[in-house]
Amino acid sequence: MSGSIDHAAGSSANVLGMDGLEFVEYATANPEAFGAILENIGFVLVARHRSRRVFLYRQGTMNIVVDADPDVIASSTLQPDDVALSALAFRVADARNAYQRLVANGAWPIPSRAEAMELNIPGVHGVGDSILYLVDRYHDISFYDVDFNFEPNVDRNPPVQHGLEFRGVVQTADTRRTDVWFDFYGQLFGFTPTTTNSDDSYGAVLSSPCGKFEVELLELPEDFARDPHWDEAFTRLVFSTTDLAATVASLRSKGFEFDSRSTTTAALTRSVRGGAQFGFVNRDRQR
Repeated sequence: MSGSIDHAAGSSANVLGMDGLEFVEYATANPEAFGAILENIGFVLVARHRSRRVFLYRQGTMNIVVDADPDVIASSTLQPDDVALSALAFRVADARNAYQRLVANGAWPIPSRAEAMELNIPGVHGVGDSILYLVDRYHDISFYDVDFNFEPNVDRNPPVQHGLEFRGVVQTADTRRTDVWFDFYGQLFGFTPTTTNSDDSYGAVLSSPCGKFEVELLELPEDFARDPHWDEAFTRLVFSTTDLAATVASLRSKGFEFDSRSTTTAALTRSVRGGAQFGFVNRDRQR
């Protein structure tokens, strides 16, 4: 296998050789509108899937996939303007071995969607209807080169704005099932608890074994969790930034509104089109 993995990804506790987030995926029937939001954050549409209505947005090393495939939308509960954070892709040392290990330890596999001449990306079920993909990209050609057609005259590696990096995701959790998610992320993937969150709800922050991103479990009030229309899910993507004030000012100038709980060290956007939310924190709060 060509390329290398840093020391953190090769530690003894990191049994899958995890090495960060390869991409984050959103599902929506209105990809143009959501794409405009991503562009306001600094992402650029760099490629389109060869056989499906799927789009690749990129900023620096961050990749966001927007899935608007009619079959996916039809099989979901999404309304026409909804946006759902539907999948995470973990970068690992060896995707096949990682997948086999997860399934052997009780993870639920997902069926392949690969067409002819496309790469099969193994994955397992995550929270709600989400998928946790496994990608190894330590070869000369990545799956993006195989599955996507890149846009002509567009930089395939557009620059980063305000030093943005993926920080992690927030997942809502039923108060009665928090221990289940601790075991799920800990026993299967090697995540470890770090600190409790600091907002008005309760939960915990689980750090990936490579130390490059986190999953925050956000426990909601029990009466809310018992609502039959509510389900556990990934609710927002969080970025770290080298300059939070400049990031917030830039986004405000582009129409983003921020929650009143935002501070000088962390900011949360109000829901944008389709219900999507984004969080931003200063880099020095990340680890």
